[in-house]
Amino acid sequence: MTTQVLGRAVAQASAWRAAGWTVPVAVNLSPRCLTDPTLRDRVEGLLAEHRLPAQLLRLEVTESAVMANPALATATLRGLHRLGVRLSIDDYGTGYSSMAYLKQLPVDELKIDRSFVVNLSGADGDDAVLVRSAVDLGHSLGMTVVAEGVEHAGQVEALRRLGCDIAQGYHYARPEPADHLRPWLQPAPAR
Repeated sequence: MTTQVLGRAVAQASAWRAAGWTVPVAVNLSPRCLTDPTLRDRVEGLLAEHRLPAQLLRLEVTESAVMANPALATATLRGLHRLGVRLSIDDYGTGYSSMAYLKQLPVDELKIDRSFVVNLSGADGDDAVLVRSAVDLGHSLGMTVVAEGVEHAGQVEALRRLGCDIAQGYHYARPEPADHLRPWLQPAPAR
């Protein structure tokens, strides 16, 4: 299934690029993928087949997927990162990550799980402390930090005050099929 999703995502990003739009795509990897010694080569083949620059593909893994077999997962992620593929730790804070491994991973982005964002309404309180800690950790390790599950403007403002780089969620848009994104990608008419 992951191979199918990867293929479709890379093909779509390539089609958008051919139409003049540089749109990165992200694909969640299953835990099994991180133990697959052919994953790096399959990803490289898809990128070559569709002539898509590697930096337009982001692969997301969870903490628990990495921790299931840290040595093999780290080797797999390093191989993908050497290709130029961007890597994210998804749902950060819900797993049982080891900071020792987190600092060794070639990860570009830390995605804070929505469970820490859902009740966030200000820069104070327990959720704010946890989000601020994750933001500080991510920035200290040279990562971009994304908050998942953002549903209202109050959360956006709190995340801005906490130093979060990117907010993702229904506040901005719901998931849409690729062909429904065309109006978002079209440049605004000149006035």
